[in-house]
Amino acid sequence: MFNKTLSIPPELPIYPLRNQIVFPHMTFPLLVQSQGMVPIEEALRRDHLLGLVPIRPEDTAEGLHEFNRIGTVCRITQVFRFPEGGAKVMLEGLVRIRLLSASQRTPFVLASVKVLNDPEGRGPIAEALTQSVKALLKVALAYGRPLPGEVLKMMNQINEPGELADLVAVYLTLDFADQQRLLDTLDPLERLKGIYLLLTAEVQKLQVQGEVQSEVAKRIGKNQKEYLLREQLKQIQNELGDDDPHRAELSKLRRALEDAELPEEVVEVADRELERLERINPSSPEYSVARTYLECLSNLPWNSGTDDVLDIAAAQKTLDNDHYNLKEVKERILEFLAVHSLKKTLKGPILCLVGPPGVGKTSLGRSIARAMGRKFIRISLGGMKDEAEIRGHRRTYIGAMPGRIIQEISRAKANNPVFMLDEVDKIGQDFRGDPSSALLEVLDPEQNDSFTDHYLDVPFDLSQVMFITTANVMDPVPAPLRDRMETIRLPGYSDEEKLQIVRKYLLPKQLNENGLQDYPLEFEQDAIFKIIREYTREAGVRAVERQVASICRKVAKEITQGDVPRTLISATDVDPLLGPRRFYADAASEEDRVGVATGLAWTETGGDIIFIEASRMVGKKELILTGSLGDVMRESAKTALSFVRANHAEFGIEGDFFEQSDLHIHVPAGAIPKDGPSAGVAIATALISLLTNCPARRNVAMTGELTLTGRVLPIGGVKEKVLAAHRAGVTTVLLPASNSDHLQEIDENIRNEVRLVLVDSMEDVVAEALIANPLVKVQSLLSDSPVFPPNPLH
Repeated sequence: MFNKTLSIPPELPIYPLRNQIVFPHMTFPLLVQSQGMVPIEEALRRDHLLGLVPIRPEDTAEGLHEFNRIGTVCRITQVFRFPEGGAKVMLEGLVRIRLLSASQRTPFVLASVKVLNDPEGRGPIAEALTQSVKALLKVALAYGRPLPGEVLKMMNQINEPGELADLVAVYLTLDFADQQRLLDTLDPLERLKGIYLLLTAEVQKLQVQGEVQSEVAKRIGKNQKEYLLREQLKQIQNELGDDDPHRAELSKLRRALEDAELPEEVVEVADRELERLERINPSSPEYSVARTYLECLSNLPWNSGTDDVLDIAAAQKTLDNDHYNLKEVKERILEFLAVHSLKKTLKGPILCLVGPPGVGKTSLGRSIARAMGRKFIRISLGGMKDEAEIRGHRRTYIGAMPGRIIQEISRAKANNPVFMLDEVDKIGQDFRGDPSSALLEVLDPEQNDSFTDHYLDVPFDLSQVMFITTANVMDPVPAPLRDRMETIRLPGYSDEEKLQIVRKYLLPKQLNENGLQDYPLEFEQDAIFKIIREYTREAGVRAVERQVASICRKVAKEITQGDVPRTLISATDVDPLLGPRRFYADAASEEDRVGVATGLAWTETGGDIIFIEASRMVGKKELILTGSLGDVMRESAKTALSFVRANHAEFGIEGDFFEQSDLHIHVPAGAIPKDGPSAGVAIATALISLLTNCPARRNVAMTGELTLTGRVLPIGGVKEKVLAAHRAGVTTVLLPASNSDHLQEIDENIRNEVRLVLVDSMEDVVAEALIANPLVKVQSLLSDSPVFPPNPLH
């Protein structure tokens, strides 16, 4: 304890301290090298008193301005000199001093100082802070804070706030900045407040550490206890002859893996995982992950499948009972079964059924499975954006599972099902990957015999699976994926085919679903035709089925109300039951008009008719195109105009018709996008009709791409377009001569009702489409007065 009566000389040798603070009432050793002994020797000559002042680490002690202004006077109590030079100096802190000025700078700093004695700090606040600090010290000691016993005893005897603050600061683990701030704080009460705050933070930290250590110890103790109890339970069960549930579960899983007939490479993986599972604690999360993986391996049908029905006649009968017509699809399935009966190891084909909605693509998959005696699986790809839906998630992810392909095959318990991938043209993609790329391996017969799901991480043979995909259009399907599939098109049904489908399939189905199986209800042929032609406009039969179901529901309602049950639905009954007709034959219901030609278009929902309207007005040689036309269709319109301008004389059109005029071409239903080159012929016909003032026949529809020389090039979707023309009441269809081979796809009854004319040039089109052929008029004028140049079309 510093004796306040001790006289401190006004000038002291100064020793610089780096990264260290010395407080009053502090005893500590100082290691001094040989070159630093000069101020120590001087202090020994001056009553053993030495000033210790901190400096910044980057500064030197050559000048007074590098020193902190506040330091501590220390008494040298002992000096232990080393043989090699230097010494260990024991020091005792006495009191704070302030540096005033330096009288000497070399070889050591000799400075005048002012002693800073603590003022009296007694009072209620000081006593309360003193007691709080002492209480916190006891709490810190209780949490394991190392503190010598004699120090704690000494602190209990100190009542001066400044002295207590300095002593506590010595034994607290403080950084240099906090120590420097406490040394510079001259007010004892403020210094004790700072110590209180720092000590409070230290105690809080010790409390958190204690709670964490206590929790860890508790958990370790719990695990050890569970382990001991589990071992004791095993021993008791062995003594009693009872089976261990954990061991019984592992034995059951091992038997399941043996019964699964796994391939060799899969057996190695399964054995390794099973050995790992035996070493895992059943309460560990890894145990359930490994067990689920092994259960997935054991549930897969690695070598088990259904036996194919190789009776071709029976398969033909099943397909005919389920679907009407669809000859191409049925023929392909029968071919596959025929080859399979000759060659047992046949890979499954990849079929893609393309057609408008409602033509039976999805239901055809079930029919194929029934005909072949196989399990049927269907998943919808519409809107799928995650590649993991196909390939699965890796087991490193929480909640990982196999992809839909492996999941569905596992549920089917057969490795050769008929697997339908519906809506393959509606797959999406985003940051999670591209599912269509993942399908490349699945739908490749040369690769899918070793399909690797990310979850399984072992190859699985998909070559025996018969994959069937469906799509409305093939354009959105990536080219590599299209290349792996055999495309079979379902163009849609004619009215006669729809009639047979309603009678054979839809009507019995709806009678059963609406509870009329005990009330025989028949539809006259005219009634069915009326429903088809006046209440629906589609390539498939979904709308027809809905109308038939509506009639069945109304009949069921009449029966429940006590009315006499109907037995026959005639054409006159349709309107009262379904309301006013909703569709009209567009071509048959309109009159022939100038500048309006009937064209044919192909859409995702089948064929459709369009009307090309042309109008002429005073203007400045501008071609106006409206109706939401695409780039290709706009180019077709420009080509048609160029052809008409180049051959105006042959059609009896004035040569300067475009000089002072604007031509406007419009395709109604302007909100629906339209594109493609097949409207070129219809656009040219509308222009010729407008400019010659010859009406175009409304019941004559046409399709074909037009060239600048007047040739008509082939187009696609012939059957769909002819069916659309037939539904609209068109009696004559003009088709490019190059499409003659496609006429055999059209049913004979359609060819009997619709006149199909093959055309090579625009001359043939005009002769059929316009009421008064302008070519005939021009040729007669040429024979009387050969003023015009010869016809370049010949």
